Amino acid sequence: MRPSFHPRLINDPFSDPGLFIPFLFEKKALIFDLGELQSLSSKDLLKISHAFVTHSHMDHFIGFDYLLRILLGREKKIHIFGPQDFFDRVEGKLSAYTWNLVSEYQNNFSIKVTEVHPDRTLTRIYSCQDRFMPQGPETEAPFSGILLRKPSYYVEAVLLDHRIPCLGLSLVENFYVNIIKEGLKNLGLTVGPWINRFKKAIYRKEDLERDFIVTWEERGNVVREKKFQLGELVKEIARISPGQKIAYITDVIGSAGNRDKIINLAWEADQLFIEAAFLDCDRKTAKEKYHLTAREAGELARDAGVKHFTLFHFSPRYSHRTEEIRREAMDAFLKK
Repeated sequence: MRPSFHPRLINDPFSDPGLFIPFLFEKKALIFDLGELQSLSSKDLLKISHAFVTHSHMDHFIGFDYLLRILLGREKKIHIFGPQDFFDRVEGKLSAYTWNLVSEYQNNFSIKVTEVHPDRTLTRIYSCQDRFMPQGPETEAPFSGILLRKPSYYVEAVLLDHRIPCLGLSLVENFYVNIIKEGLKNLGLTVGPWINRFKKAIYRKEDLERDFIVTWEERGNVVREKKFQLGELVKEIARISPGQKIAYITDVIGSAGNRDKIINLAWEADQLFIEAAFLDCDRKTAKEKYHLTAREAGELARDAGVKHFTLFHFSPRYSHRTEEIRREAMDAFLKK
C-alpha cells in the first residue's frame, strides 16, 4: 500500500503539538492543532485547506496568528474546526488587529469556522474584505462524528474530557488508487495533472463506461489529448488497495469514558499519534492536570489494535528521559 498522505509531527515531542498532513501529488494538506508553526514553510502552510484545533489552550492555538499572516491577502479559503466556545476564541484573535486597509486587497481571503457540540455543529464565515465580521446567518447541522467527508477520505471526531471539551481526531482514507507504471508505459502515457482527475473519477464511482480524456500539458496548456473508456483505463493502470487510517489524541485524562471513546476512534489505525505527558510514576500529577501517562498511551494503542504509534507532548520535566517515556509506552503496548 502506498498511502496518499504522509502525516508528520510539526515539532519535537517537548514543543507545541501539531500534525501536518500533506497529500501526495496534490497542493493540499490538513493540519491537526495550530501550535507553533514556524517549522513549516510558507509553501506548506498555503496547502492547508482544513485545520482541526483540539482545544484553544495556547500551545494548541497560538499558530492561528502565524497562519493568518501567511494567508492574508491571498485568494484563499480555509475551514477551521474547534470545540465549544471556539467562535469566541477565533473572534477574540481577529478583533485584536486593525483591518482598515484590507478593503484595498484585490484578493479575498475567508475563514469558515465550525464549532463542534455533542449533537450539532455551528458554522460562521469571516471575510477579509468585510474586516472579518461574521457573514450572514450562522448555519447549524447535526453532528454524529464526521466533520469532513470527501470522496477519498473523511475526518472523524469525538469530544473528550480535558476539564474542557477537547477533540480527538482520525483521518480515514476510503481506499487507495495506485498507478501502475508498466500500464502507463504499455499505453504510451506519462504522469501529469490528469492522474488526479482519473483518481477522483474512481473515488466518485463514476460510470466506468464513460469516456475519459488523458491530456498532455506544457506550462498549463493542453498540447495533446487521447480518449479512453474509464473502465478499460482502470484495468490497465490502476491497482486499488485499502486506504490508511491515522488518529490523533492529545490533552485528555485517562478516564474510563475517554478510554472507550479513544479506542473506538483509533480502532485498528495504521498510525496513532498520542500524547504521553507524564511517566506512570507521576500518574497522580497526570490525573490532576488531565493528561495521559506513557503507560496509558501504550495501553490505549494496544487496546485499539493500532499497527504503529508515535508519542508526543512530553512534559519538560523529562527533558533527559525521552527513552524512558518511550520504553514505558512500548512495554505497555506489548503486554498481553
